Amino acid sequence: MDIFAVVGMFLGVTFILVGQAMEGGNLGQLLQITAAFIVFGGTAGAVVLSFPPNVLKKAIMLIKDVFMPPAVDMEAIIAEIVKFAQKARREGLIVLEKEAKGASDPIMTLGLEAVADGADPTLVQGMLENQISQMEAEVHAAAKVFESAGGYSPTLGIIGAVMGLIQVMQNLSDPSALGAGIAVAFVATIYGLFAANLFLIPLGTRIKFNYGKVFLAKEVMLEGILAIQAGESPALIERKLRSFIIDQQEGKKSEE
Repeated sequence: MDIFAVVGMFLGVTFILVGQAMEGGNLGQLLQITAAFIVFGGTAGAVVLSFPPNVLKKAIMLIKDVFMPPAVDMEAIIAEIVKFAQKARREGLIVLEKEAKGASDPIMTLGLEAVADGADPTLVQGMLENQISQMEAEVHAAAKVFESAGGYSPTLGIIGAVMGLIQVMQNLSDPSALGAGIAVAFVATIYGLFAANLFLIPLGTRIKFNYGKVFLAKEVMLEGILAIQAGESPALIERKLRSFIIDQQEGKKSEE
């Protein structure tokens, strides 16, 4: 489990509620069913209208990957590719047809089988790049669901605020009805901003970040398969693939 994702969400919610308490408020003041219906129901409707069912299903499935990111062991992947390179070096590319069935990843299996079949390197590269691009597109579309929802919810909060103020204006002669209308107006805005900035947009961002490592691993597999097909030595292939890890580490350091 990614403890930082849990801690981040916990801290965000906790500090807001503590701030509310320090201002003299209480949790009950933020519980408005009408405002929740307007903001969350309206956001859900806008998302369903915006995306097809398969994208929505994928987005829901990827929520777990925010807290339990897909495991990527680059060292193991490189070692596996080097093992295939050594086999191909000793026994020829045709041996990869049998070895491909035991590969740890479908991309690896597809690429090794194509190489064993004697496919043109350009065809192999294009085929694998197409597969990786489709996977990336699926993940980015799923992340876009949360990012779009994060854009809709503040707007729905404003709609809820306006509706609450309309209620207030219609009941100026009835002081007992003013409080409920004003509460809906302000709480709806809070719900919209709260959902967008503490949940929806961060979820989309985290999904793309976590899967960035997955797609880097796919790129390593692609480069390794092409290197095997080109007849490069296992030692050279290992050095080449390790450069991906070095580049990633240097990128992190430059960001820091």
